[in-house]
Amino acid sequence: MSVDSPTPTAPRTGWASLKDLSRYQWFVFVVCCLAWDMDCMDQQLFVLARRPAMTELVPKVTKDDSRLPAFTEKLTAQAEKDNKPKPDQTRVIAAIQAADISDAATYATSFFMLGWAFGGIGFGIMGDRIGRVKTLMATIGLYSMFTGLNSLSQSTADFYAFRFLTGMGVGGAFAAAVTLLADTMPNNARPFVLGLFQASSVMGNITAALISMWFGSLQESGAFAGKSYFGIEVVPWRLMFLIGVIPGFLIVVVQAKLKEPERWLQARASGEKKAGSYSELLGDPLWRRHAILGLILALSGVIGLWGIGFFSPDLQQHVAEPQYKKEAAELVAQQQLTGQEAAAFTTKYVNGQKAYWAGITSLVQNTGAFFGIFAFSYVTSLLGRRITFGIFFLAAGASTATVFMFLSQWSDIFWMIPLMGFFQIALFGGYAIYFPELFPTRLRSTGTSFCYNVGRLIAAGGPFALGLLTSQVYAGYEQPNPLRYAGVTMCSIFLIGLIVLPFLPETKDKPLPD
Repeated sequence: MSVDSPTPTAPRTGWASLKDLSRYQWFVFVVCCLAWDMDCMDQQLFVLARRPAMTELVPKVTKDDSRLPAFTEKLTAQAEKDNKPKPDQTRVIAAIQAADISDAATYATSFFMLGWAFGGIGFGIMGDRIGRVKTLMATIGLYSMFTGLNSLSQSTADFYAFRFLTGMGVGGAFAAAVTLLADTMPNNARPFVLGLFQASSVMGNITAALISMWFGSLQESGAFAGKSYFGIEVVPWRLMFLIGVIPGFLIVVVQAKLKEPERWLQARASGEKKAGSYSELLGDPLWRRHAILGLILALSGVIGLWGIGFFSPDLQQHVAEPQYKKEAAELVAQQQLTGQEAAAFTTKYVNGQKAYWAGITSLVQNTGAFFGIFAFSYVTSLLGRRITFGIFFLAAGASTATVFMFLSQWSDIFWMIPLMGFFQIALFGGYAIYFPELFPTRLRSTGTSFCYNVGRLIAAGGPFALGLLTSQVYAGYEQPNPLRYAGVTMCSIFLIGLIVLPFLPETKDKPLPD
């Protein structure tokens, strides 16, 4: 009598595949999520603190500014075209100051993205050569230290320098964490783990939004009045950057508990080919094709988010500022304030409201992003990577253009911004899933970093382009129309992602290449 051997249990599919993870694999997931979430918190703190910082650090425009005649001519021509009164000198100076602040904000963003790109490229190679864990530890230390130093900035020049160095750490952290997860997780669970990983980044963004709202409320209540540190006045934007040093404490956990993935150790031990080699990545026709097309795919989403979407708090502040000033005037009248006391109260109230509602804008944008990344992970498991990217690129372009063209009142924040976040940031969940599937183990960190970070190097021109459109091409229009028209014009970038999709491979249900 024969006894049938037990039938092997088939691997679970879908979200049920997460049940196949071991305790250590869950630990790796949690640590990587913490590293990336805190990284994203630092990024979002910058987005929310950027305009207040530039407003303080950009030199004030004076009455003898050489640009006054040209701006006066431009604003007068636009006023005549719109049948509006000729602008006086005060309005022209305010327009130049607004243009300078917008330019400085876009420059700061571009320096940040340049650092992100260079750091990502270098740390991507480092991840393949010396290990995922060591690289992750180095990136956390870099981005936390220089975010903290941003709180001490005294000019736009040192602000840009600290942003560049912070960006180097931020850029390396993504590739290090993604490749560590991809190499550690079983094939059936990998897309869902990576999607969940990217979705968790929303927690870091939301934390930054809550910090902004809290500090805005404290400033409005006068909690920071007369306070200073290192001889510098305490204001919300400086405190927000100071909080950015907290992720540095995670280095202790990474160093003590994480170990290099077995897949990477085996690839290094084989010694057949050099790990982290750009000569192989770009010399081999297949990997070169994947790298270049992946780079273009990333370029579309990165410019869409950092060159357009993350300027939505700036748009919201422009739209709502007249209302803040009206409310401040009513409170001044109620409290019977006059002179300098009234001016100080108005400044404190308006700046507090700006910080609070910028936090609200970020909060609802990232709430939409959280569900969008989950949706992308689910849809891509059904329809495949390429079709899912196509759907989300189209929807991201349409929703972003809607925000920049039509957001005009507070209620719009609560449906337009989440919709934009849902489709726009979901693309980054797709990158986390797709890029590691395009490259073999010895090139996975380098290839993922190339797509994501060389794309970001080119995409650093996105904020510059937005700034040029805002301060030059559309400068003659009333605020905030220059930012509106610039944002809508920039939405054409999402079409680039659509164009390359047919030339990329479909990786659904396929194992990682060795």
